[in-house]
Amino acid sequence: MTTTTAVRTAARVVDAVKVYGRGDTEVRALDGVSVGFPAGRLTAIMGPSGSGKSTLLHCAAGLDTLTSGAAYIGDTALDGLDDRRLTLLRRDRVGFVFQAFNLVPTLSVAENITLPLDLAGGNGDPEWLDALIDVVGLRDRLHHRPSELSGGQQQRVAVARAFAGRPDVVFADEPTGNLDSRSGEEVLGLLGRAVRQTSRTVVMVTHDPVAAAHADEVVFLADGRLVDRMESPTADKVLDRMKAFEVSS
Repeated sequence: MTTTTAVRTAARVVDAVKVYGRGDTEVRALDGVSVGFPAGRLTAIMGPSGSGKSTLLHCAAGLDTLTSGAAYIGDTALDGLDDRRLTLLRRDRVGFVFQAFNLVPTLSVAENITLPLDLAGGNGDPEWLDALIDVVGLRDRLHHRPSELSGGQQQRVAVARAFAGRPDVVFADEPTGNLDSRSGEEVLGLLGRAVRQTSRTVVMVTHDPVAAAHADEVVFLADGRLVDRMESPTADKVLDRMKAFEVSS
């Protein structure tokens, strides 16, 4: 007899529709997307420009609202939350990494990492933070200001900040978009290590097949719809899939 273990999803959307504008200017950025992001894995979202990648990420993270359908963090439906409870959920259960590093220039690396915890009035878990600093390789930079760091180091601070509160899921929107290829590779490797070593979940939007190859799975969007999924991606396989979009469009 074989048994199957249900895979827990850290975040998901069901029949997600997002419409911008009205009438002649209406744009359907998401058109009935249902997708789950498994806990403890790195999932990349890819697709041609205008496919709805960032819209999906923002709606799944509660940064934007769906026109119809539902978004969940774990078993919590986001559309049932008022502004205060949604803010608390994003603070306590979600982390964010953006293309712009969004560090506070007057704070040290250590202060930037713990900023969300400080704003929430908590100290966090000292052992977790200490281990996280080693994962991101910043122990010798803790007292530096962002201006004293390279772009790659600044993004590592942003990654550490995103994980500092032990969120259920970290959403990363083009996290290597402002980095050179070497720094980008370091940050992607860091995200992968963070998933493996801390059992966290990362959902990453990227346009780069090399970046997507760091993921456990890639989900592909086109014209606001989920059109494919790829387990154990390689850069070549992702590139071939992206080229197929260009041929069919």
